[in-house]
Amino acid sequence: MKCMYCGETESKVIDSRVGDDGLVIRRRRECIKCGKRFTTYEKIEPVSVYVVKKTGNRQPFDIQKIKGGILKACEKRPVPIGKIDALVSEIEKTVYNMPENEISSIVIGDMVMRGLKEIDDVAYVRFASVYRQFKDINTLLSEIKDILDGKENGKYSD
Repeated sequence: MKCMYCGETESKVIDSRVGDDGLVIRRRRECIKCGKRFTTYEKIEPVSVYVVKKTGNRQPFDIQKIKGGILKACEKRPVPIGKIDALVSEIEKTVYNMPENEISSIVIGDMVMRGLKEIDDVAYVRFASVYRQFKDINTLLSEIKDILDGKENGKYSD
């Protein structure tokens, strides 16, 4: 690891700690040449996964895009960031555990919708209205009616 201060490639590890999620190792290092300390992070490089869009185009899987969409749907809603992070982590884990290295954007969108339905009805409807591209108000009302019917039947809980 190259020292960010003097460029020396030799350093010694002073301390190593596993991150909260268990996926990252934080290492505190000391440069052999100048003696300054710096921190590095070690993370497993995941297998390349590609998302196949509705148009047939392929692009690399980017969990930050998914998180951005979820955050947008949850904007100004009383949704704890911990629940959002848990949903994002669950989706990421599911995607990387799939046997294929290509996944349809439809499958990912459905995962997000299922997760948001459990977290917040309004965020779910916001995401669904963009994702499903509701053609008219009746389609939107039908989706809201399904949510309300599910709540009455005990299918969904607050």
